[in-house]
Amino acid sequence: MTYVVFFALLLLITLLATYLKIESNRRKAIEAQKKQFNERVSQVGSRLKSKLNELVEAKIFRPKYAPRIQAIVSNFFVVQKHTDENLQTLEDVSDLLINTLSNELTKANQIGNGQSLEENIQYFVSELPQQGISYNKTFYSEALPNLIELIKTNDVLQNLDIKENEYIPENQDPNNQLNQHANIA
Repeated sequence: MTYVVFFALLLLITLLATYLKIESNRRKAIEAQKKQFNERVSQVGSRLKSKLNELVEAKIFRPKYAPRIQAIVSNFFVVQKHTDENLQTLEDVSDLLINTLSNELTKANQIGNGQSLEENIQYFVSELPQQGISYNKTFYSEALPNLIELIKTNDVLQNLDIKENEYIPENQDPNNQLNQHANIA
């Protein structure tokens, strides 16, 4: 009888130790997941911050606009849950904004006219919500992509349109030459 009690007690202690070890590992995994999640969020914020600093140094917009644009990242989780899907949405929107700003900065440097980009960014900043609670799922999925599109300038396209509308003498126009060959035949 004492052997049964001893083995039952030994089994109970073993089960308790195993449970505590599993629970400890689960907590560590959750903490590691949270840490990785927070690192991804801070990477998104630092990428945007470095791009904004680059634009401020290029004098594309005033330094007072940088915190308003950074609020896009910092206010993302004010109303939304901390999920991987939402984090992916934040990364996608942030990358869209960074890529748009990079492309527009490149265009402005090539053309030498940053004035229209500066005006577009000022309008973009003025359309951002003032309160953190306004940065909700609808804002990030519908309004922000449309606002990012407003940053884009049409300077390069206008230059291409001007080249397309240039006068081509009749003897150099490929369509006219084709018509002349057809008339000869």
